[in-house]
Amino acid sequence: MTTAKEIMHPGAECVTGEQTLADAARIMRERDVGALPICGENQKLLGIVTDRDIVLKCVADGRDPSTVKCLELAAGRPTIIEEDEDADLVLEVMEHQRVRRLPVINHPDHKLVGMISEADIARHLPQERLAEFVTAVTAR
Repeated sequence: MTTAKEIMHPGAECVTGEQTLADAARIMRERDVGALPICGENQKLLGIVTDRDIVLKCVADGRDPSTVKCLELAAGRPTIIEEDEDADLVLEVMEHQRVRRLPVINHPDHKLVGMISEADIARHLPQERLAEFVTAVTAR
C-alpha cells in the first residue's frame, strides 16, 4: 500500500496569516509553486492561498496585494489528508473535492508535513489512472 507520505513532497513552506499576498506571491515565484499553506503556531494549517486566489480575489477586485493579509483569503477549512492514508483515498479526496493540491498532516498533532500536487500524483500513478484523475479534477 502506497501512502500519502510516500507521494507527498515534504517540507511545504508556509506563510503566516499576517503575511501579505505580495509576500506570498514572491515566495511562490521563488519556489516555483502555485499555492502555499497558511500556518499558525506549530505548523497548524489554517488555510491555503493560491496564485489564482491572489489574482481573482485581490487584484481583479482592485485591492492591493501588499496590504491584503493571506488569512483574509483563507475561506473555509482546507481539504486535508493524513500522512498514513492510502494513495487511493488521496485520489478519491482530490477527485471528489476537485482540488489540485492537498496538504498532508500528521495524525497526533495535525501539523503540516507536506503537500501533494498533481505533479506528485503523476509520478506515482499508472498512465490510465492519471488520465481518469485529471479528467475528474478538471471537469466543471
